[in-house]
Parts: sequence; structure tokens; C-alpha cells
Amino acid sequence: MNTFQVDIIEQCKQNNRTAQLTLYNQYCDGMFVVAMRFVKDSMEAEDIVQESFLKAFAKLNQYKAEVTFGAWLKRIVINKSIDCLKSKKANMQELDEVHLKVVDHTYKDEWLVEDTISLGEVKKAILELPDKYRFVVMLYLIEGYDHQEISEILNISEVASRTQLYRGKSKLKTLLTPLRYGTRS
Repeated sequence: MNTFQVDIIEQCKQNNRTAQLTLYNQYCDGMFVVAMRFVKDSMEAEDIVQESFLKAFAKLNQYKAEVTFGAWLKRIVINKSIDCLKSKKANMQELDEVHLKVVDHTYKDEWLVEDTISLGEVKKAILELPDKYRFVVMLYLIEGYDHQEISEILNISEVASRTQLYRGKSKLKTLLTPLRYGTRS
């Protein structure tokens, strides 16, 4: 981290509003994009970004610079986004881990889809996944988190993360299989 960044963060810790605004302006657009990946509503995404910055500034003394400030803030935004989605689906069924099996394949072509499928179609298909699969798929594929990090973020076991990723990928693959003659081949 450069010294300018360190200075701004130190000023923010002392409640310097100008420094907080500088830090906000530096990260707000990127964090808005992260929130939009989850909530798909610009007003909610803006609220999540605002709440995330408020939390970040309130907890700034806990920031230890082990990761970049942007990565630390991104984690807050992702957690806030998931909390927002969970609050909408308060009656979401819990997954019984007894029925889970560990699945971890390493096939080379596991994520290959036909060349005719666009990125937009892939993103649309991800949105059609059930929440329990969509969150894990997004955190793994788009945000680049590993299973340990996903388990901490979603408060599930690593086994559940792996299983939900596998099932999410299978469902995603089905959704992305083009229709031919009215059926998927």
C-alpha cells in the first residue's frame, strides 16, 4: 500500500471528513458494481455501498492492512449484499448438511459452453439459479474466493460450499445448454 493511501486511512481513523470523502470517492464506483452483481437494483446497491462505508469507517481501527483496503471493503460490501438478499428471503430453507456429499471434480472442460453463448446469457443464467447456488457460484467464479472464504462469508461449511458450487455448476450448465427442437440435448 502506498504512503498516500496509508495517510488517508490514518486521517480517516481520526474522523477527518475530507479524508473519508477522498477514500469514498476512490472506492464507491467499484463497490457499487460489486453490490449490483448481487442485488440487481441500483437503489439497493447504493444503500449497501453507503452502509458498507459507514461500517468500514466505524470499524477502521480493526483494519490491519493484511490485505488492501479495497479487498477489506469489498468483503464488507459482499456481506451487506448477501444480508440484504437473505432478509428478503427470510423463509429460505436451511440445507441439511447430513444430506450433502463432498464433490470436487477437476475436469478440464467442466465450464466449457458453446461458442454461441454470450457473456450476457451466462450472467442471466446465473441469476436464474436458486440463491444457495447463485451466491456460491458468484463468490467462486466472479469474485474469486476459495471454499474456505466462501464458508466464512456465507456461514456454511466448506463441504456445503463445494457441494453447492457443484450443484450450481450443474444447473448452470443445464440452463446454458441450447434448446434444439424444443428440448435440451
